[in-house]
Formats: sequence, C-alpha cells, structure tokens
Amino acid sequence: MSDQSNMSDQSKPQDLRQSLIDLLDEAEMDWLQPHLDREVVVWVDQSLDLVEVGMAIAQDDANTVRRWIEEQFLIKPDADRIAKWEPSIRFLALIVQPYVLIQDRAN
Repeated sequence: MSDQSNMSDQSKPQDLRQSLIDLLDEAEMDWLQPHLDREVVVWVDQSLDLVEVGMAIAQDDANTVRRWIEEQFLIKPDADRIAKWEPSIRFLALIVQPYVLIQDRAN
C-alpha cells in the first residue's frame, strides 16, 4: 500500500509540471489589462523558469517564493513599469490561481 502512495506522490509534481507547461501561452497588454487592474499580475525575471515559478506557487513553497520576491525576481508591476510597456508588447504568461505570471519573451 505504501508503495502505491509513494508512486502517486512522485507522479503529482510531474503531472503538475505538465499541466503548467500545457497552460503556458503568450499574452498581449489588452488581455493582461483586467488582471493588472486587479493587481494579480506578477512579473518573473528571465533568469527563472516560468514553469518552476508556477510550480513553487502551486505547491505553496513559501520559502522559495519569498526568496525570489526579496531578490526582486518576482515583482508586482507598478504603474511606472506598466506605463513603459508598449501596447504591442507580448509576454509569456502562465495562470496559477489567483496569479497571472508573466515574463519577457526571449529575444
């Protein structure tokens, strides 16, 4: 019985990872605006893997998320930052309720 538990516990992170990969998409400002208005958008530094960030949030890995926030790898964009974004800008986006994670697209 415990072998089955361990096996299902091991598959859960992989299932979560695949679910998040499947949800990964691009977003433009017009789609993001309602989420920005609700202040649920989190900008993710390009040095981090967007899916890994999503997994940490979904699994409530508070220590890791707190460290990223302290190091400013995760930022809730303020009005000044948002004003600098071109209307045609496109981000990688990942919804991890209640947040919308965005990341600059690689050039």
